[in-house]
Amino acid sequence: MARSILDEDHIHPAIRETVAGHHADIVREVQSAVASNDVVVVGMAQNPFPKKARKALDAAGIPYRYLEYGSYLSNWYRRNALKMWTGWPTFPMVFVKGVLIGGASNVERLIKSGELQRMLSGRSS
Repeated sequence: MARSILDEDHIHPAIRETVAGHHADIVREVQSAVASNDVVVVGMAQNPFPKKARKALDAAGIPYRYLEYGSYLSNWYRRNALKMWTGWPTFPMVFVKGVLIGGASNVERLIKSGELQRMLSGRSS
């Protein structure tokens, strides 16, 4: 199922640059990390779920890059740009080989099933 995104034709030309540039720096930073690391965890301070995802990856011996953006009380507006970019509503956002796989429970499930290791090795299921 394709995610619904407002088509550019339905955004007034006078605001397109504002929409496209909204906290583009944080999106570019995550895109760069995803392009240069097999596993990236994007999280925030004080949220237990990024810690849970990192703990699961550590226990499985899977290296990752961690990016942290603010806390519940800070940088929510910057993190919102990541939510709009990915369509994923919560943190962490975990990427494996450039693919958003979800959050902490998704990481745990993929580790348990062996699928995460297959994704990293390039083997099919």
